[in-house]
Amino acid sequence: MRKRSGGEVFRITGARQGLADDVRGRQRRYVISMSVRTVSVVLAAVLWNVERYVAVVALALGVLLPYVAVVIANAGRENTPSLPSTFVPAPLRPALGTAPVAGAAESGPEGDGAHGGGGPA
Repeated sequence: MRKRSGGEVFRITGARQGLADDVRGRQRRYVISMSVRTVSVVLAAVLWNVERYVAVVALALGVLLPYVAVVIANAGRENTPSLPSTFVPAPLRPALGTAPVAGAAESGPEGDGAHGGGGPA
């Protein structure tokens, strides 16, 4: 058996990320956002009598961050990357029993007179 190296793994298809991986990533972002919110609320409480402006900013962050975290966590799955089409259309062929008509407007008695189209000379 060969040992696998810890090299980079490449995605070769346009398949989406697995559902379990997607949910895990959303949960991770939500936990990080709520941790930042907790730190900002604690910071606001500690700095309220020391540095009021910083405490107000931290409190505003603590109030707004849950909304932003929920919106980000509930966002839909990522869009699939657009891959080049593998469909190659077949060349257009004329219908059975007919030949392609090239220059039909030029050939005829009303053309340029080279075909001996019949007037008196």
